[in-house]
Amino acid sequence: MLQRDLLFLPARELGRQLRAGHFTSLELTQSYLERLQTVGTRLNAVVTLCEERALREARAADRELRSGRARSPLHGVPYGVKDLLATPDAPTTWGAEPYREQRFDFDATVVQRLQAAGAVLVAKLAMVELAGGLGYDEADASFTGPGLTPWNTDFWSGGSSSGPGAAVAAGCVGFAIGSETSGSILTPAAFCGVSGLRPTYGRVSRHGAMALSWTLDKLGPMARTADDCGLVLEVIAGPDTADATTVGRRFRWTPPGSKQRRWRLAVPQGCTEKVQPAVRENFEAGLRALGDAAEVTRDVPWPDFPWGPAVGTIVNAEGAAAFLKLIESGDTHKLRCPADRIGGYAALYGTAVDYIQALRVRAPMKRALNALFAQYDAIVTPTRATVSYPTAKKFRDAYPGVRSGPAVIPAGNLCGLPAACVPNGFGEQGLPTSMAFLGPAFEDGRVATLAALYQARTDWHSRKPPVD
Repeated sequence: MLQRDLLFLPARELGRQLRAGHFTSLELTQSYLERLQTVGTRLNAVVTLCEERALREARAADRELRSGRARSPLHGVPYGVKDLLATPDAPTTWGAEPYREQRFDFDATVVQRLQAAGAVLVAKLAMVELAGGLGYDEADASFTGPGLTPWNTDFWSGGSSSGPGAAVAAGCVGFAIGSETSGSILTPAAFCGVSGLRPTYGRVSRHGAMALSWTLDKLGPMARTADDCGLVLEVIAGPDTADATTVGRRFRWTPPGSKQRRWRLAVPQGCTEKVQPAVRENFEAGLRALGDAAEVTRDVPWPDFPWGPAVGTIVNAEGAAAFLKLIESGDTHKLRCPADRIGGYAALYGTAVDYIQALRVRAPMKRALNALFAQYDAIVTPTRATVSYPTAKKFRDAYPGVRSGPAVIPAGNLCGLPAACVPNGFGEQGLPTSMAFLGPAFEDGRVATLAALYQARTDWHSRKPPVD
């Protein structure tokens, strides 16, 4: 097995060392499989190890690399996917007991594209049941148990991409694919101290992915660095005839060079008022670290819209439609979280008027944010108001009086905008904090560049959790 520290290298560096022959994809894959089986399982991050497929893909990658053929910078690099992406050689459980044995006979488009790039699929990773669509209110909301952050295993790894966040942070995979409807990439990335990139809506095909909310769902990378996220997004982005919501725009990732423009960043008014002290302090330190690379304007007025209620209304309506068969069958009683067993029934009684109004308000929301982006290149905020939640408490009881400020999660998802988040320090109980950059539609490269610039000036992303 390879040395532990090698498993924490960024995906770009893993690919470089594979091409240089410092180790083989087979050796790397076997090392990650062993770590997934031990550390990953203890963190409740793993649903299924794809061992046979992984070894086959790793051997194929080694043959090509020995012949001098490198399909991409990710060729031979092992990765995991949130278990809402279809694969034919393992169940696709959606994190939920009623679907534990569910199988599909094809690979999701994202998996197909990563395979074409030479990456090696090693595991289907854990998730909150049904991606949280029925209103879960505690960490223990999957048949795999509560996802645990490797920084302190009394605390949650975040949802609903709980497995990808924990697995990347614990050095169990080179990178992972998560999904976000309203925070499910950014939250686990923040709680696990890794980098996350939520793409623009329509940038990445969702063919073969579980649907929770057709007008909000997005797939994106979680990785050691923002640069890795850019590499992965370049591979998985692009139009797909199997997903009519994808747009005809390719994505090309160019890491930031030595010469950069001076970025105009907006800090929304009130975004740090009711956050934990360490979250505020680390955010301020993060802004200082950007130094002369950014001109920061503080207390920028935030558009007054019902961001949270609109997201909730849409997710309830579209989630109830997506899981109507499950709800009507009564099989929701098999779900792990008590709130999920009844949440779908309440969602069925949402009114069409409320749903349509929530959809309609997205147009003026987009216009308001576009007006901000006419003045600023990006909006920057803490990713979350707190560090991770303790697994022993319901979310509402974890940190009374603390709440998230505006911007990245509800507004960004309603308007389909890209965001990148990166670790920026530690807070209570030795848990990571995070900051996020929100950009205009299809400026995924801009937010990834800002995140990568920050990481070029700090080393939080290179810290390793005390788990083994």
